[in-house]
Amino acid sequence: MHVLLISDPGPPSRRVASIQDEFLDHLQQDFETEVTVDVCTKTLRVHADHQLELSTLDAIVAQYPDADLVIMLTDIPRHTQGKPLIAEVLPARKVAVISCPTLGAMTTKRRLLKIYMSCVNQLLPDGHVPAKRNRLPRWGQWSNRTESGRRTLHAHTFTGGTRLVLGMTMANEPLRMARKLSRAMAAAAATGAFGVFYSSIWQMSHHLSTLRLISIGIIAIAVMVGWLLTINRLWDRPVNERLAQVVFYYNLSTVLTLIVCVTGLYALLVVGILAGSLIVIDPEFMAQTIHRPEARLTNYLDIAWLSAAMGVVAGALGSSFDSDIDLKNLTHAQRLRSRVYIAQDDETGTS
Repeated sequence: MHVLLISDPGPPSRRVASIQDEFLDHLQQDFETEVTVDVCTKTLRVHADHQLELSTLDAIVAQYPDADLVIMLTDIPRHTQGKPLIAEVLPARKVAVISCPTLGAMTTKRRLLKIYMSCVNQLLPDGHVPAKRNRLPRWGQWSNRTESGRRTLHAHTFTGGTRLVLGMTMANEPLRMARKLSRAMAAAAATGAFGVFYSSIWQMSHHLSTLRLISIGIIAIAVMVGWLLTINRLWDRPVNERLAQVVFYYNLSTVLTLIVCVTGLYALLVVGILAGSLIVIDPEFMAQTIHRPEARLTNYLDIAWLSAAMGVVAGALGSSFDSDIDLKNLTHAQRLRSRVYIAQDDETGTS
C-alpha cells in the first residue's frame, strides 16, 4: 500500500509531520502488509466561490503515480449542507480531503489519526478488509455513499460551528500575529510609560474601583481590535447569500484572533509598566501622593493597568501591522483570497 499525505504549509504540515510515523505503524499493523507513506507540502487552490480547485489537486497527485490512496489536510475551512465539513472522500480521484480548522482548536494526535484511518477505510474498494482503527469521535458520522461513491463527514450541528471558529482562530496563530504589532507595541509602551511619572495618574487609579478599571481595560482592547479591523480591512462581506454563513465564520475567527492578540499585548504592557513602576516609584512617596498610610502592590498594579489602557488607546491608535506582505497571510479570509488570485493568475497565463 502506497499512501500519499499532502498538506498545506503552516499548521497542517506540522500536524502531518507529528503523526506520520504513528500513522505508518497503524497501517502496517492493521493491514499486515508493506506500507509506504510519502509526505509533501503544497498549497491547495480554490475558486472564487470558495470551492476547491480539484484540477490543481490532480496535478499534485500526478507527480506520485504509484500512490494508491491520497489524503489531503488543508487549511481551508469547508462548509456544506449548513454544517462544517470535516472530511470528504472522492473515490474517482482516490483522494480524501480533510479540513484542519474543522477539527477544532485543540486537535489531539489521537483524534487526527482516527480521521486519517477512517478516510483510509472510506477510500478502500468494497470488500476490502477495513482497518481496525476506524472508530470516529461522537461528533461526526459519514454520510451515505452517493452514486459516484462520494461520502462526506460533517461536524455536529450544534458544536461544529464553535469547533470550526476556534480551529480557525488557532490556525491564525494569534501569538505569531502579535509579533507583527511591534510598532503598535512600541507606541503603546511609550505612551503608557507616562503613567509611571505622572502622579495624577496614580491618584486617578487609586480612586477608581476595580470594576471600573477592568471596564477601562476591556474598552481599550475593544478600541484597538476595532481599529485594526478597520484600518487593515479585515472585515469581509459575502459576495452572495450562499456564502453568508461561511463569511460569518471567517469574520468571527478574525475578531477572536485579534482579541487574543491584543489581550496578550495588553498583558505584556501591564507587566512591563508594573516592573518599571516598582523600580522608579518610591513607596513612601506614593503613599504621600495618594494619601494612604502605606503603598501596596495593588496600587502599583492599578497604575500599570490604567497606564496600559491609556497606552493602547492613545499610543497604538493609528498604528498598524508591520508589513503589508504579512497582512496577506494574517487571517483565513486573507489567505483564501491569495489562493483565488493565484488560480486566476494561472488561468490568465495559460489562456
